[in-house]
Amino acid sequence: MKEVNPEETSRAAAFGLWMDAPMPMVTFLKTMDVGRLCRVSHRRGLKFNMLMCWCVGRAASRIKEFYLLPVGHKLMQYDALAVNTIVENCRGEVCSCDIPFSEDLHRFNADYLRLTHQVAASCTNHDLEDRMVIGTSALARYGIDGAVGMYSGIFNNPFMIWGRYRRHWFKTLLTVSFQFHHTQMDGAHAARFLDELQREISSLEA
Repeated sequence: MKEVNPEETSRAAAFGLWMDAPMPMVTFLKTMDVGRLCRVSHRRGLKFNMLMCWCVGRAASRIKEFYLLPVGHKLMQYDALAVNTIVENCRGEVCSCDIPFSEDLHRFNADYLRLTHQVAASCTNHDLEDRMVIGTSALARYGIDGAVGMYSGIFNNPFMIWGRYRRHWFKTLLTVSFQFHHTQMDGAHAARFLDELQREISSLEA
């Protein structure tokens, strides 16, 4: 991770326009077909949420804007990504867990299982400061039509929320929300990310 001069990046204009905006976050909603992800989860005994997080990381890793993030009033450049998941701990409360993204699904799965278990047992967040973290929150017990994230003014990281998937005719559908800071990316980058996410889900190997 290192600080970069915004004027020397493709985000120079966006940095000037959006860094001091009172509400710089944008939220997109998209309905994904997750039928293949469900089949892979069942056949291979892998957690649906883990597979979803891995696909999020895969899609994001192909878009260079994800490696830049406004932090305070600085623009930071990262070499690697992580995907965050919210974990219910042993006290019945929630903790935050950053999973380092790896192209290797087996490695990502092993890290996911180890770190989420560690966080649940210790009731302590697991944070990775040296990676650009994509936040996620899975409300898998609940059917929701959409969600808009909160802008704290502290964390500018992109964030995804989804609820319970639903069956519709011959498809399995999941509505996701994706919130991003306009300094980090434009709407076209976010839309491309969501398209990439659908491709990653649809191309999972059973």
